[in-house]
Amino acid sequence: MWRRATLFLRVLEPPIHINASLSQTFTTGFPFHFQEKDGICPKPLITFVLGGPGSGKGTQCGKIVETFGFKHLSAGDLLRREMVSDSEYGSMIMNTIGEGRIVPSEVTVKLILREMESSDNHKFLIDGFPRSQENRIAFEQIIGAEPHMVLFFDCPEEEMVKRVLSRNQGRIDDNINTIKNRLQVFESLNLPVIDYYAKKGKLYRINAVGTVDEIFEHVRPVFEHEAR
Repeated sequence: MWRRATLFLRVLEPPIHINASLSQTFTTGFPFHFQEKDGICPKPLITFVLGGPGSGKGTQCGKIVETFGFKHLSAGDLLRREMVSDSEYGSMIMNTIGEGRIVPSEVTVKLILREMESSDNHKFLIDGFPRSQENRIAFEQIIGAEPHMVLFFDCPEEEMVKRVLSRNQGRIDDNINTIKNRLQVFESLNLPVIDYYAKKGKLYRINAVGTVDEIFEHVRPVFEHEAR
């Protein structure tokens, strides 16, 4: 279980504006560390998992959890779950999306932080976040930490389109035009994040073409080396 700690927050980037009314909605504190176990406070091991729609990152997260014991946190799933809850911020998220606006970065980050604080695990896969440089800066300022490593599932556009069309999950936006639009948005917002972590030496680019098991054989050595 996580507990709050009084630490100084190292500002990693010029500060972004945090909406006070949104911040007050959450009771979660800022920098934290794990509760001691046998006199040891384990350092959080944070891995960002990035890739376009249909890149297979969610499926691979399941394999990583099963093999290496990580806690999987999907930013999209957390927002959707909160949106249908009876909480005050659930209504805010629903209204924001309903008005065609983007949920503020600090809201998503604090949903992630709340899950991290409530977990007994110290190893986290954060799936689908950060989606932009603003997301990244908000995460570093609010969490007070950077990822240990970043996985990018690199998949050709035609393969991602084919996968999304074939998965038949009942999503109304799963047609060719909207899928391609989502991929263009992903490229414009997410690739600067990928480039940022590549320059910092934290990025692992995974060839996301092949069967689930074939792709996981590219993933496995990364975790065997980095997450020991």
